[in-house]
Amino acid sequence: MKPFSFSHPVYIASVIAASLLVGASAILQPVRAQAQSVSPRGGQGQPISPDDPSIVRPMSQDASLLSMQGGQRLLEEASRAVSAQNYALAAKKLQEARQVFNQLSNFYQELAGSFSGIDNRIADGHRRKALEAAQMRDESTYQLALVHRAQNQPELAVPLLVQIIRSQQPTRELGQKAYQQLFEMGFVDSPFPRTGQSNSSPAALR
Repeated sequence: MKPFSFSHPVYIASVIAASLLVGASAILQPVRAQAQSVSPRGGQGQPISPDDPSIVRPMSQDASLLSMQGGQRLLEEASRAVSAQNYALAAKKLQEARQVFNQLSNFYQELAGSFSGIDNRIADGHRRKALEAAQMRDESTYQLALVHRAQNQPELAVPLLVQIIRSQQPTRELGQKAYQQLFEMGFVDSPFPRTGQSNSSPAALR
């Protein structure tokens, strides 16, 4: 997947609230802190207090925005906004989540490249995290496109859907769903896949 730097106003609610919560399986592991013994200001060699603010502690993934958990929290906030039919707030939260997941994907991909040929186990781990973050980015992008469609803003929805198809490919489930949205909007003329009927409908946000 490559990183990348509509008119129904009533029917958004239950389905998007559920789908916003799907797919966040990557949990970032906190960095293990190293114990340090330093001399206190009094000059006597005693271990520094754990409450001393000078101690460098690992980044809390639960508190940090730049994490899978941080992006997931934004998706949950977007889901609540959709349930309240506050689509402007939902769009804002989805855009933020999309940016977080995209940054994570880029950073992990860069780390994977840096460790390639040096430590392949570490490189493969970072590559998996990059793919997981990219998948969540595309899911967030799809939900954002649906919110724009429900707000009768095809000029905002279409570019996002095209980006998803380019990232996911038309043969994958999310890519097909994005293309189906373009077809329902009349932006494209030919359905895909050509055989069989999709069970999606303009009245459902998936």
